[in-house]
Amino acid sequence: SVDCSFSRGVCDWKQDVDDDFDWNPADRDRGDGYYMAVPAFVGHKNDMGRLKLLLSDLKPKSSYCLIFSYRLAGERVGKLRVFLADKKTAPVWEQNKGKDERWRMGKIEIYQGTETTNSVTFESERGKGKTGEIGVDNVILISGLCPED
Repeated sequence: SVDCSFSRGVCDWKQDVDDDFDWNPADRDRGDGYYMAVPAFVGHKNDMGRLKLLLSDLKPKSSYCLIFSYRLAGERVGKLRVFLADKKTAPVWEQNKGKDERWRMGKIEIYQGTETTNSVTFESERGKGKTGEIGVDNVILISGLCPED
């Protein structure tokens, strides 16, 4: 298992330079480290902010599971999508509102064929809301299929 969390992770994270805004570090409530967030008031409606996780050393013809915490807090805050590099056109995961402001867990299966996925992109799309934020934290990559809940 590879810890890609932001405070002490070993993974390579990059801000996309062709998007509209950057994700920013935000302090966790408990004070142990930080998560990455996009406040609702950043940018204009439908603006995008992309944060890319660069993956190296994934073995071809194997399965991986990307597990992460996410939160969409606030009214009409926007959308959070996840894209795999080899499937650029459609998101493999998408969420457009939270039932409440709690953190939830997202899981994505990554199947490596002969073409390997070399990055995962977390994309935030700005909604109409003025308050709240979209947050991502505790990103972990494990080999094998995703565990059942």
